[in-house]
Amino acid sequence: MSELLTLISAALLVVGSFFALVASIGLLRLPDVYTRMHAASKAGTMGSCLMLIALAIHATDVGTMSRALAGVVFFLLTAPVSSHLLAKAAYAVGYRLHSSSVMDDMEPGDNV
Repeated sequence: MSELLTLISAALLVVGSFFALVASIGLLRLPDVYTRMHAASKAGTMGSCLMLIALAIHATDVGTMSRALAGVVFFLLTAPVSSHLLAKAAYAVGYRLHSSSVMDDMEPGDNV
C-alpha cells in the first residue's frame, strides 16, 4: 500500500509541476496582462493544488495533511477572486486588450 501511495503522490507531483511550468511559460509568452493573468491563475492554481494534494497523500502525520488540504482550499477560494479583481483594476487603469483579441466585453462606458 505504501508503494502505491508513493506512486500516486509522485504522479501528482509530476502533473502539478507540468501545470506550474505551463503557467510560467504562459507568463512569458502571452501578449497582454489579461491572458497572462489567466495563465497564472488557472494553471498555477491547478499545479499548486496538485502538488499540495501529493504532499497530503505522502504525509504520515495528520497535521501536515490537514495543512496541505487547507492550502488547497485556500488556493481554490482566493486565486480566481484575486485574479478577477486584478483584471478589473487593470482595465479600469487603462490596460487595453492585445490587438489580436476578438471582442471587448466591457465597453469604455461601462461601470468598472
